[in-house]
Amino acid sequence: MTPYSDLDLEAMMADLESELVERKESLRKAPPGRDGPIERIRQAVCAFANDLPGHGRAGVVFVGARDDGTPSGIPITDRLLQRLADIRSDGHTLPPPVMSVAKRKLAGSEVAVLTVHPSDAPPVRARGRVWIRVGSRRAIATAQDERILNERRRHHDAPFDACPVSRATLADLDVRRFEEDYLPRAFDPELLAANDRTAEERLAATRMIASVDEPVPTVVGMLVFGRSPRDFIPGAYVQFLRMGGTEFPGPVLDEARCTGPISTQLERLFGKLDSHNRTAVDITSGPVEERRSTHSAVALRQIAYNAVMHRTYEATNAPIRVTWYDDRVEIMSPGGAYGVVTAENFGQPGAADYRNPSLAESMRVLGLVQRFGVGIGIARAALRRNGQPEPLFDVQPNWVRCVLKARPDGGVGVP
Repeated sequence: MTPYSDLDLEAMMADLESELVERKESLRKAPPGRDGPIERIRQAVCAFANDLPGHGRAGVVFVGARDDGTPSGIPITDRLLQRLADIRSDGHTLPPPVMSVAKRKLAGSEVAVLTVHPSDAPPVRARGRVWIRVGSRRAIATAQDERILNERRRHHDAPFDACPVSRATLADLDVRRFEEDYLPRAFDPELLAANDRTAEERLAATRMIASVDEPVPTVVGMLVFGRSPRDFIPGAYVQFLRMGGTEFPGPVLDEARCTGPISTQLERLFGKLDSHNRTAVDITSGPVEERRSTHSAVALRQIAYNAVMHRTYEATNAPIRVTWYDDRVEIMSPGGAYGVVTAENFGQPGAADYRNPSLAESMRVLGLVQRFGVGIGIARAALRRNGQPEPLFDVQPNWVRCVLKARPDGGVGVP
């Protein structure tokens, strides 16, 4: 998609608000009882990403432009740009929109330009609501609007996790768990209370099935709510090994094959990790007791979440492999870097892309991740607090390996 030039943007900013343009004079606080500017911008981002009119062009939000299209002259600071960029990664807009934020000089003044591309996997939701553009205003999608967006997704080259699993049927999904655990988190309560959508429409709207007319579970549906995901996606499990010593092969002290839906896989894996993680309590060195573990549990969990979310599930029977040695833990996941993420920028702040956007959305809804693009940063901070070295990443075309070295004293000595 060709980016807009400054001349294009100046013309769009000066024109009337439309299905592709929204302006905000500033980010000042809204009166009590009304959505603040960031929330209204989030709704506009959601609407542009859904592209219900089918323009196939990016929508633009201008921050620092008055209703008449003239610049308001507000300072375009790094803090303002970061607040806008956070809309993509704070986990409240799902699946994460494809967008960019930049400071541009338009009509002689600096303006923040937020560009949003149409989503390949609509509908996109902002805080559980599907927003669309109707002329110059934002509106909440009706059931029919959502159906159109779902149908449009079928005819796009959807990400693999949104593709139907041809041999599966609705009976292979735990629909009851979907309704009890997922729906209340995924949908705005008012929409659920209205109860004007069938179970199939809700499954389709959350990408758990291909569509209402084709109620076949998708890859993400099987991964999140499948009764036996490995029957259809053979590599969808985590292999855990506890090795004696520091080399492979070595004596196998413990092993587990963590199967089932994603949340069950992680629960079983974390149980194994916790059982092998030694923790010492120091009550003599200071006024407050200090706990030291061989490995940071937070870091182990964040890297595991990252592996499950970003691995490839397509054309491979390989599981995620977690191998615990005496001096380190290695986590290897199938699939190399993806999209804008490369071997060179892997793990750096701001370098994030989504091989499995629907799975990422589901993990966010279930509370397995709180926001996007920060897991490795959280892991690094947790390792530092626990006195462990920085994580080591080996990024290859077909796999990624993360090495977490244990505390030098094994978690039981004096720091």
